[in-house]
Amino acid sequence: MTESPQPTRRLAGAFATPSPALVCFLTAGDGDTAANLDALVEGGADVIELGMPFTDPMADGPAIQQANIRSLGRGTTTADVLAMATAFRQRHPDVPLVLMGYANPMVRRGADWFAEAASAAGVDGVICVDIPPEEDEALGPALRARGIAPIRLATPTTDDRRLPQVVAGSEGFLYYVAVAGITGMQQAAIESIEANVSRIKQATDIPVAVGFGVRTPEQAAEIAQVADGVVVGSALVELVEKHGADAPSHIRELTASLAQAVHSAARAPRKEGTA
Repeated sequence: MTESPQPTRRLAGAFATPSPALVCFLTAGDGDTAANLDALVEGGADVIELGMPFTDPMADGPAIQQANIRSLGRGTTTADVLAMATAFRQRHPDVPLVLMGYANPMVRRGADWFAEAASAAGVDGVICVDIPPEEDEALGPALRARGIAPIRLATPTTDDRRLPQVVAGSEGFLYYVAVAGITGMQQAAIESIEANVSRIKQATDIPVAVGFGVRTPEQAAEIAQVADGVVVGSALVELVEKHGADAPSHIRELTASLAQAVHSAARAPRKEGTA
């Protein structure tokens, strides 16, 4: 029997191809999560972000806020999210899976409990929106000890003085938030994205994926020219709300269009001496 890839190896593999990676987000417990996640994989997503529903998703716009409300209204718990992750890993042993959410559900039982449970579920990385780099001890060491990548966020307001601290503890990839705002509401100018991605790459060797405000294949293709990955969330979440049980076919179609756009773009050049 062939040994399954380890978490950090799965993430590294997604960004090791000649083309940029497509990273797709859906909220756990919103609609038929298993079928919707499978549709992302079938459409060509390289990395899956599974959102952990929370009562106060401060970084998210209306689409994902409503997805959180729908999921919580159905009674989705952290245990349910981990069960969904476990089932996903059984169906897709090679596809990187990242949990994205907020600190309270992740640390309320203790960082070690969460990291151990995430590891057992086959999770590759964790994005915790509201634990800043300065508070890395709250969760980072527990994740790293179990081979799970803590994935950090950088924004247009992350200046050169703070950037080294942001990238120092990030693994897997760095998530560049292209707008200083909430998800799904606006898109930054490509010139701003290119300048900031270039600046970040001078400070780190890990891949940089760009998200917030990416809705169409055309936007994704433009960003893929200057980044190592493109993150799409709200546009996919809206399909779950609009189509309900019929969402998987629509998710698969949009993901395929996004994947074609991202994968056909030339990978942004790495700085000299990096992998």
